[in-house]
Amino acid sequence: MNVKPQRFSRRADAGWSFAAVLLLVGLTVMLAPNVIRAQDTGGTRFDIYGFAMLDMGYQARTNDPNWFDVVRPTKLPAFEGQFGEDHHFYSGVRQSRFGVKSFTPTALGELRTTFEFELFGVGVDAGQTTLRLRHAYGELGKIGAGQTWSPFMDIDVFPNSIEYWGPSGMVFFRNVQVRLMPIQGDTRMTIALERPGASGDAGDYSGYTEVTEGIKGRFPLPDLSAEYRVGRSWGYVELAGIVRYMKWDDVMADSLDLGGEAMGWGINLSTNLKVRKDTIRLQAVYGEGIENYMNDATVDIGLSPKPGSTKTPVEGEPLPILGIVAFYDRTWNDKWTSSLGYSRVDIDNKHGQSDDAFHVGEYGLVNLLYYPTANVMLGPEFQWGRRENFRDGWSVDDYRVQFSFKYNFSYQLGGV
Repeated sequence: MNVKPQRFSRRADAGWSFAAVLLLVGLTVMLAPNVIRAQDTGGTRFDIYGFAMLDMGYQARTNDPNWFDVVRPTKLPAFEGQFGEDHHFYSGVRQSRFGVKSFTPTALGELRTTFEFELFGVGVDAGQTTLRLRHAYGELGKIGAGQTWSPFMDIDVFPNSIEYWGPSGMVFFRNVQVRLMPIQGDTRMTIALERPGASGDAGDYSGYTEVTEGIKGRFPLPDLSAEYRVGRSWGYVELAGIVRYMKWDDVMADSLDLGGEAMGWGINLSTNLKVRKDTIRLQAVYGEGIENYMNDATVDIGLSPKPGSTKTPVEGEPLPILGIVAFYDRTWNDKWTSSLGYSRVDIDNKHGQSDDAFHVGEYGLVNLLYYPTANVMLGPEFQWGRRENFRDGWSVDDYRVQFSFKYNFSYQLGGV
């Protein structure tokens, strides 16, 4: 299979320039109050928000240069010298963000929308500081539609850290979807139909045109996901699941038949436990063919050889995957916080994958963050990542020290 949506959608319009968006933001802030006063808004409220953030750090090892400022075990070298020499200093403002939310009373309830961008390039823009869409989502009553968090993930598991990418074993995916929310509030239930997508690994067969060019991915049905959260004064417990159908067609006119199909599925159990002002964040996920929904995993489908079969010498199979997250967020007082934790993703590789295929990724960090006044945060963080290959014995560790400055802003327009 060779079709896979980006783990985070790329910017919606590649023709937009950063200067044009800054101009648009400035005009919005200057003109919106006058526009709202000049017409009946019906009580609509706009929340303009975001932050400017600088990251500076030192990396003891090396990784894919397109991912220089994040800890991603999948982007660590698969063999000695793949990405050059060790020791790198990095800096950037790619975490900076801008968003607008609206709240409009209607006869059917409150209409809510979110439109949010950041500057972290992925896909063809990987490694760049460029506009990228995060959320484009609307919600009215029990129906929501657009791009936002998948119900299969739990964003509240993400720790209070300054490393951008986050725990490797976490389910993390903003996806295009339509959702039904029959239960809302601290206890909630969500069911969604999501945009499908997956990828496959040719592995040891990457030199065969029949595999690399002759197989095309196809997704006849949307992914079906759901979550159910029970909220209590001590926190919550959430159970989420997903089912997905993937096909790949053999489009080459030869004697081989390499087409196939697979069902992907996953179960995700997560919780936040409140301990006074502190929070314990836990998650465990297991499934097959759900790598596309994981924060830092590789492909959904791997090849397994079929000895003795001349028509179908290999077949694609969904890769089993286990992910765990365990973090403790500590609030020392009004000025200081810390986060400490560990995450792991473990893929059960197929025999047709190459010896250096990604097998295990580990992730950990500890920080001490300072809040000198409202809307300002700064502080250091120690970060660690580790990659293990499938069967060639290779493993590598990554160590970083990062210092960040974050300046939040918000502005409210309209409302009753």
